[in-house]
Amino acid sequence: MVPEKYFKHISGSKGLYEVRVEYGSDIYRVFCCFDEGRLIILLNGFKKTSQKTPLSEITMAEKLKEAYFNEKDK
Repeated sequence: MVPEKYFKHISGSKGLYEVRVEYGSDIYRVFCCFDEGRLIILLNGFKKTSQKTPLSEITMAEKLKEAYFNEKDK
């Protein structure tokens, strides 16, 4: 089990998760999703500089997730 501090579902999204990584004094976020329950697909990441996750980063992750599954279904 991974503590929610490091891996959590993005509220308001369908199947989008956030991995939290600390490196030195910096905090990074990597958005991901699951494919067929066991495979984790890393979508995009960014350095977090404020308390709130930028909506533009969530939107980008959603678009990348959609593109991944559309390409996979071909």
